[in-house]
Amino acid sequence: MKIALSIPDELFDSAETLGKRLGVSRSRLYATALADYVAKHQSRKVTARLDAVYATAESRPDRPLRRAQARSLPRDSW
Repeated sequence: MKIALSIPDELFDSAETLGKRLGVSRSRLYATALADYVAKHQSRKVTARLDAVYATAESRPDRPLRRAQARSLPRDSW
């Protein structure tokens, strides 16, 4: 799909330089950059969903596990 967009001259020049250095077309460079940006934000959405799920879950171990952990520690005086 073809699109038209406006970006600052300095960003355009940097992208042109990078595209030449990498040996990729302008279209390929912009498509790759946009795909990376979208993927980054999708992973943030997944993280936000997981945070919401685990925010309601009990984060402390249950009492029998806490007791077993305490019994496994050496009895040293500090």
